[in-house]
Amino acid sequence: MCFPLQDVTKRLNIMNFQIAGEHKFPSAREPSSRFNSLEAIDWNFPGRVRKNGLEAIHPYPAKFIPDLPGTILDLLPVEPGTIVLDPFVGSGTTLVECQRRGISSAGVDLNPIACLISRVKTRPLPKDLDHAIAHLLNEAKNSRRTKIPPIPNLDHWFEGHVQIALVRILASIEASPAQFQDVFRLALSSIMVRVSNQDSDTRYAAVDKKIGHDQVASLFAQACERINISLQERDYVLLPTQVLQSDTLRVRASDFKHKVGAVITSPPYPNAYEYWLYHKYRMWWLGYDPLSVKEQEIGARAHFFKTNHHTADNFIQQMRGTFKLISSVLTLNGYACFVVGRSKIHGKIIDNARLIETVAREFGFYLTFRTERVIAANRKSFNLSHAAIKTESVIVFARANA
Repeated sequence: MCFPLQDVTKRLNIMNFQIAGEHKFPSAREPSSRFNSLEAIDWNFPGRVRKNGLEAIHPYPAKFIPDLPGTILDLLPVEPGTIVLDPFVGSGTTLVECQRRGISSAGVDLNPIACLISRVKTRPLPKDLDHAIAHLLNEAKNSRRTKIPPIPNLDHWFEGHVQIALVRILASIEASPAQFQDVFRLALSSIMVRVSNQDSDTRYAAVDKKIGHDQVASLFAQACERINISLQERDYVLLPTQVLQSDTLRVRASDFKHKVGAVITSPPYPNAYEYWLYHKYRMWWLGYDPLSVKEQEIGARAHFFKTNHHTADNFIQQMRGTFKLISSVLTLNGYACFVVGRSKIHGKIIDNARLIETVAREFGFYLTFRTERVIAANRKSFNLSHAAIKTESVIVFARANA
């Protein structure tokens, strides 16, 4: 069942709408007192500074700043024996903030680079990593590997000697012990744009950077050391985290080891950004399939500029799939927090938070809190001038029968 976009606003006010012939929207009610503390927060977090090196171990567009999930977790306790779920885990910010507070968690993402970042951030530091880094660099230096993988348009974006350097580092990574491979792959991924001809992570123009063969190895070594230091700086117990590389709409309740006490997430905004494109060459070099990610990625701009293009109705349907999962795993007294901005689809501004609220009601959830926050101007990787996105909504839901 998919509502036409023009009917969405009207349907927000229909409180007795029948779903599957038997369930109804919950009646509107006053928020529980446990959510009152959210009103006192300045959600713009003025003057925030980066708290730790984990935030900068790998580029990622439109990062979920730690203050958002961290504040929610500080103000809204999670039931003992449950976990926190982020169904669009991105760079793993929610998982890290849970670990910092002694809470177990799980995250899901379609993008393999997102899952790689999340795993490294939340797993123990491999023993003897310093020695393993030195050994790998020596192996790569002495390698004679020259076979280049069949990656589309590779010569346009990577100089020949850079390709050779990357191939030799990759071969050395594959030959290294399994416990080090995620760290090494993340380090290589983090420098991929820097050693390419691409001007920057947010500008797709080829420029001559004059990157030498030895410079690739040097940048890789620096990235390894940066990750090593950041992981060593963690001063909290690393409670278990589960990272699922999957389409959230295909995940089932049985995929999680525990019930969920809270959901804290920021879903992709429709027609706003293409995460697969941002990480395309990283995925190709590391052996993943970016085209498969593109086909399934929620909100990717490519979906809105093709024959039979996507509309806001597609986002509604995708959020239905998300709430179907949430409804099946969330405890009776659990809550769900979404951070989402507006979208511009074929000239029309779409209030995605309102669409999510509509879907939430269908599944027996009611809105307990909503506020707007300004997106920091220095989030340059989130280059959304075409969508005029300057603010995003923080919305919190609870079950109607809680």
